[in-house]
Amino acid sequence: MFPGSNKDLGFSSSKCSQALGCVIFGGHCPPAQVLYGVTGWPVSNNIKFMHYKSHLVSRRRFLMDTVAATATTASLPLGQALAVKGEWINLFDGKTLEGWHRNPQRIGHGTGGKWYVEDGAIVGEQDPPGSGNGGILLSDRKFGDFEVKIDMNHDWGPCSGFFLRANDKGQCFQVMVDFHDAGNVGHIYGEGTGGFNSRAFDINGQVKDGKLVAITGDNIRKPEEHGCVYTCTPEEWIKAWRIAKWNTLMVRCIGKYPHITSWLNGQKICEFDGATFKHPNYDREKVRSTLGEKGSIAVQVHGGGGWPKGAKVRWRNILVREL
Repeated sequence: MFPGSNKDLGFSSSKCSQALGCVIFGGHCPPAQVLYGVTGWPVSNNIKFMHYKSHLVSRRRFLMDTVAATATTASLPLGQALAVKGEWINLFDGKTLEGWHRNPQRIGHGTGGKWYVEDGAIVGEQDPPGSGNGGILLSDRKFGDFEVKIDMNHDWGPCSGFFLRANDKGQCFQVMVDFHDAGNVGHIYGEGTGGFNSRAFDINGQVKDGKLVAITGDNIRKPEEHGCVYTCTPEEWIKAWRIAKWNTLMVRCIGKYPHITSWLNGQKICEFDGATFKHPNYDREKVRSTLGEKGSIAVQVHGGGGWPKGAKVRWRNILVREL
C-alpha cells in the first residue's frame, strides 16, 4: 500500500552532506527520489553511496574518481542515471519527452498519436483530433521486474492504457485505463498478445452539463470468468477514484510469467498471476516468447472512432524502481 501523495519531490542538502563519501554531481546532491525515496513512500534500504577505505585511497584519488563518476552520470539519458535496483528513478522530467519515443511504425492504433508536455504532464490525443489516429508513447529504457507509480487525469470518454513489458509494436501486458462507459481501470488485458481480459466489472459515468459527476459499477463477473487472484469490488473502486482530479496508479510486475498487482490511490484493485491465469486466449509460453522478460513502460492513445474528438489523457510523476 502507499499513500499516493502528489507532493513535489524535495531534499535536504544538509542531510546529503552528512553522508560520508556522498558523490557530488555538478555541485548538487543526487536526485531526491534516489536518496530519500518519493514523498510519503517508504525509503529504500538500498541507498548507495560511493565510499572508500581511508587507509587505501588518498583524497586526490577520491576526487579523481568523483569527477569520473560525474562525467559518466551526466552522459546517461534520463532515467538511466544511478539505476540501482531498489532505488526510485524518475522517467519524466516534467518539461520534455526526453527518454520517450512514439511507436516507430504504424500499429493497430495508428502512426503514434500526438504527444506533448503541458503544465508538467504528458498529454496524449488523436492526431489530428477525431481522426481515429492513435498510438503509444514508450520509455526508451526497458524493465523486467519492477514497481511503477504514475499519476493520471483523463477526460471522460477516452480508451487508454498503461503498458508493461511493451515492445515497439504495442504488444504488452496492459493495465486497462478505459475511462468511459462499459469501461475499466486497473485490471489486466493482453494487448496484441491474445486479447485475454481479466476485468471483474465495468464502470459507467453520469454526466451533467458535459461534466462527469458520478461513476457507477455493474456487469460484475464471477471469479471463474475474470480469473484474477484478487479483485476489489466496484464499491471499493468507486470510493478510491477521485473524479476530475489526479489519481495515482501503482503497479508491481514480477516474474517469468508476470505476477501483476495494481493499486489506485492506495486501494488494491487487481492481482493477476501470469503463471496460473486461465483464459481461452491466453498462452503463457507464447506471450513470454513474444514479449521476452523485459520491455518498455508505455501510455496509449487508442485508435478508432470511439475516442471523443478533442479528448485528452494526461500523465505525470512517473517513478519506477527495479526489483
